[in-house]
Amino acid sequence: MKYLFLLTVSVLSSCAVIIAPSNEINRIAKASCGKCNFEMTSDECELAIELNGTYYFVEGSSIDEHGDAHNAAGLCSKIRDAKVLGKVKHGVFVAEKFELIDIK
Repeated sequence: MKYLFLLTVSVLSSCAVIIAPSNEINRIAKASCGKCNFEMTSDECELAIELNGTYYFVEGSSIDEHGDAHNAAGLCSKIRDAKVLGKVKHGVFVAEKFELIDIK
């Protein structure tokens, strides 16, 4: 009986590790300049996203990679949708992929 209990605990423990939720984010998010549009504290214009009401600066992609930030459709002028893939680490969104969705 003791061995059956230990076996059950062992199996359940290993299952918990296998089905543990991932903190990877793969979704459409609002993207813009954190300083200009999301009222985040920064000395310069920086790419940021909004996830569930919280704003994060983006690491792994920069505002300048997505065109002129200060033109009429730029990220300092508009809040855009973006396909994002990555994780939040230490209060920053670390992007594996970051793609702005075309304006129609």
